[in-house]
Amino acid sequence: MNDWPQGRSGDNRDNRYGRGSANAQPESARVMRQVRRGDPAAPPYGAGVPQQPTYVDGQGHGGYGYGDGSGDTYDSGYNTGHVYGAPGGGGPGGPAGPGERGPRPAPDWRRRIKWTTITVVTVLVVTTVGTYFWADSKLKREVDLSKVIDRPDGGDGTNYLIVGSDSREGLSDADKKNLHTGSAGGKRTDSMMILHVGGNGDTLISLPRDSDVEIPTYVGSESGKTFKGSGRHTKLNAAYAEDGPTLLVRAVEFNTGLRIDHYVEIGFAGFASIVDAVGGVDITIDKAFKDKYSGADFKAGKQTLNGEEALAFVRTRHAFAASDLERTKNQQKFLAALAHQVATPSTVLNPFKLYPTMGAGLDSLIVDKDMGLYDLGSMFFAMKGVNGGDGTSMNMPISGSTGGNLVWDKAKVKTLVNELNNDEKVTVSGS
Repeated sequence: MNDWPQGRSGDNRDNRYGRGSANAQPESARVMRQVRRGDPAAPPYGAGVPQQPTYVDGQGHGGYGYGDGSGDTYDSGYNTGHVYGAPGGGGPGGPAGPGERGPRPAPDWRRRIKWTTITVVTVLVVTTVGTYFWADSKLKREVDLSKVIDRPDGGDGTNYLIVGSDSREGLSDADKKNLHTGSAGGKRTDSMMILHVGGNGDTLISLPRDSDVEIPTYVGSESGKTFKGSGRHTKLNAAYAEDGPTLLVRAVEFNTGLRIDHYVEIGFAGFASIVDAVGGVDITIDKAFKDKYSGADFKAGKQTLNGEEALAFVRTRHAFAASDLERTKNQQKFLAALAHQVATPSTVLNPFKLYPTMGAGLDSLIVDKDMGLYDLGSMFFAMKGVNGGDGTSMNMPISGSTGGNLVWDKAKVKTLVNELNNDEKVTVSGS
């Protein structure tokens, strides 16, 4: 027998809720009971046995708790809703209770800025390094200046021999027609310039293709055979046609006494591609002229030339009385303008314009084996500086002509070379 109120034996169970109920059902909401000590309704187990706690309704006592006989109970908070601690726990402004999400911490801006900076710097470094190796791999280092014999001593500064050839390599028949290049085989030089880069201003000197020069003793670039000089004179561009870049460098050094440090060459196709890649070049033409041989047909004034028009502009010679000298001036003017156009923020800061321009230029350049990207960049910015008035552009001083060839003024050339070798400001004027 069970002395607890409402006690039931194991064999006499009704449909109430409790342990072992035959009809287990979900428990519905109901008032929790309280345990009180000393409740007179609770019968004792026996004489002299302390009273046991009884379950009574907790109405008015706030929920399930333990009494002390005085009617006061400890409220666990089940009925008031304060289940997990003191009132206010887990609410706004209070500490989060178990199973509740606390307030979101304030963002750590210092940490975010740090990692953003690290990410940006990393991307820039990777892009720069990748671009460097990509550009370096495109350079065609085909000219071996070590094959040039009897070279003069080097001076201060750096001297570049810049050559524009009439190579038609890579041009289709339609291209040749559009660019008015003709279909002659082989390669000749359409333009030759010496660019001196130094500490007292940069100097760009055009060498007319019809310049009268002596062909000295030289070693064949392909055969390795020595060809003795005989005092033979010819046009400067014929030296290139005879044995290519190394003989051209040998002839320039022999006839000027100036050591050439680097060689750069570009053909027709490459020149037009660079101009188109940069979106055209702005230039001011002083006087209108036409030339059916080059396809030139220009009005005077400021205008933007595309690749085809630019090639016609720098190749035109039949429209001028002093054909070769006037053409070299136009070539200097345009190349300086091209360098300035490439260096504008709209090109340098726009990858969709910069990379095609770099690709077109590097794909079409032939340089010496010792040429690096730093040297190429130095040459480029020196040409830009000449266009901006920070340097000097001139033709090689001419004293007359013989047999249709232009004769250099030897006294002025000697003074000019001395000033360049000593990296002094150039005082000599050209033709």
